[in-house]
Amino acid sequence: MPTTKTPTTKTLREGSAQKRAAILSAARELFLADGFDRSSVDAVAARAEVSKRTVYDYFGDKRTLLQAVVDAIGEAMITTIRRTLDETLTDVDRLTGPADLEDALVTFSMRISTDMLGSAEYATLQRLVRAESGNLPHRGYNSMADTPDEALAERFAALAAAGLLHVPDPRLAADQFIALTFGVALDRLGSANAMEDTRVRPLVVEGVRTFLRAYRA
Repeated sequence: MPTTKTPTTKTLREGSAQKRAAILSAARELFLADGFDRSSVDAVAARAEVSKRTVYDYFGDKRTLLQAVVDAIGEAMITTIRRTLDETLTDVDRLTGPADLEDALVTFSMRISTDMLGSAEYATLQRLVRAESGNLPHRGYNSMADTPDEALAERFAALAAAGLLHVPDPRLAADQFIALTFGVALDRLGSANAMEDTRVRPLVVEGVRTFLRAYRA
């Protein structure tokens, strides 16, 4: 007699991950198109092709679902930051010449400006946080929190260990670097999207140079 194959735990987890992703994608589309208040759990379930009960089982309520959407976008942004750090500021052996570190920091900054701050994901995150602040845990809710700053601080500490920077307080150095580069562009231009505004790069370059005048070893 043939035996019935029982689904493995791994298969069940993959199915659950797919349903979760479908629910988050559906909720994100509806929250952006119709707003949080006008988007029903029934509509989310229908678009995700799951039952309404499944939405509640995964996320509990609509506000928790909104937070999960915002958090998922924030996690994608953090992944972009970490990947960019790995690709631009990890290989200390090539940062030997006087201009090498400056070039690497400018490259990192320009990559963040285009790959993250100029991305549709970042625009979506900003739009949701502004429009739905009353439905998030608190005003100014930031799903990324301090993670990007801390990731940059870790890389600055590594560069200091390699003798390239002098940073007694890596987290403070990271905060100041961000303020001098992306912060200046955002404050002055309202955007740090270097692909759309040629004025971003000169601001970033000058910010990197100012940072290095203070922190170069």
